[in-house]
Amino acid sequence: MGRINGFGVLLGAQRLRDSAYSRIVAGGFQSFGAGSRILLPTRIANPDRIAVGAGVLIGAGSWLMVPSRDEPGPVIELHDRVRMRGASISAVRSVVIEEAVGIAAGVYISDHSHGFDRIDMPIRDQPLTEPRPVRIGRGAWLGQNVVVMPGVTIGEQAVIGANAVVTRDIPPRTVAVGAPARVVRELVPG
Repeated sequence: MGRINGFGVLLGAQRLRDSAYSRIVAGGFQSFGAGSRILLPTRIANPDRIAVGAGVLIGAGSWLMVPSRDEPGPVIELHDRVRMRGASISAVRSVVIEEAVGIAAGVYISDHSHGFDRIDMPIRDQPLTEPRPVRIGRGAWLGQNVVVMPGVTIGEQAVIGANAVVTRDIPPRTVAVGAPARVVRELVPG
């Protein structure tokens, strides 16, 4: 008789829990594609303003936040086969993550920020800045701890290196690093 591996049993139980959770909450999203999963723990605010494609993996520690219900949505769009783990996306108007984008842990993407013009008021209590849409192109990769600022478009197949702060558009099929992020290499076939 084979020995039962406690680690294997635990992983199986977690998979069952996450699968059941994903099925239960799927109806609360604007759309939720076949085969998509949410791994716990995850925080989600206003899921009816979030569209999730097919085969999406929202990893443990992720946070999807739509702080305002002013826009009809979807405000956050995760297209098919997006993979993210431990990342945060906050959107007031539009954050679009196209197909097959990889998002590493610690990534923060937002189409807005807090104002900071009033010195008599805590930053967190000041009104949000005017939202500017964010788009991450098909097949792009965002490395560990990347920050994507409002109004940025990252082109398809672009690679953003760990700890980069993306303050302006990044062309398709390039590698960008640094704070602020700058293109250091073009990706060419072969």
